[in-house]
Amino acid sequence: MSSDSAPINLTHHFLIAMPGLEDASFARSVVYLCEHSQRGALGLIINKPSDISLKALFDKVDLALQRDDLRHAPVFQGGPVQTERGFVLHEPVLLDPPQTEESVYASTMTIPGGLEMTTSKDVLEALSTGGGPRKVLVTLGYSSWGEGQLESELAENSWLTVEADLSVIFDTPVAERYDRALSLLGLQAWMLSPEAGHA
Repeated sequence: MSSDSAPINLTHHFLIAMPGLEDASFARSVVYLCEHSQRGALGLIINKPSDISLKALFDKVDLALQRDDLRHAPVFQGGPVQTERGFVLHEPVLLDPPQTEESVYASTMTIPGGLEMTTSKDVLEALSTGGGPRKVLVTLGYSSWGEGQLESELAENSWLTVEADLSVIFDTPVAERYDRALSLLGLQAWMLSPEAGHA
């Protein structure tokens, strides 16, 4: 690739692991990219649930969870970096009527494409009282790539990329998210088999 080509920006895209990617953290993973620039990339794996439920996580931080829809939802393994830290991927909270003290969380990244990613505890406090964003995905840890690192992994065909579809994150059963993300490209997992063509 020539150095004068425009840098790619995969913010609000899915990275879909190719079958040959055997790294334990990323095998068969779908990563939602929250940020991608020349400095690097940051994303959350959306299809690797941990064995912790949201209710257990809330208990651990001494918060009640007043949202029955989230009680049994899993906390996801967002990636191998800062695995003790929580990251909340959610739709923006639109309050009606707007209330200034609740409309913005202390530490939130707005992602072009319609989502926000919050790392401050106030989003958990809002959920604990039955409020907060309606659609959420909570991870422990995140995935990151340094400058040029993701681009070189893409050049090695470690990942497929496709613009993110929010229904895959919030409305698709966890076990189906990999196949559903592939289907956005018109692909199925068997088509990518590393053994294909070696009969």
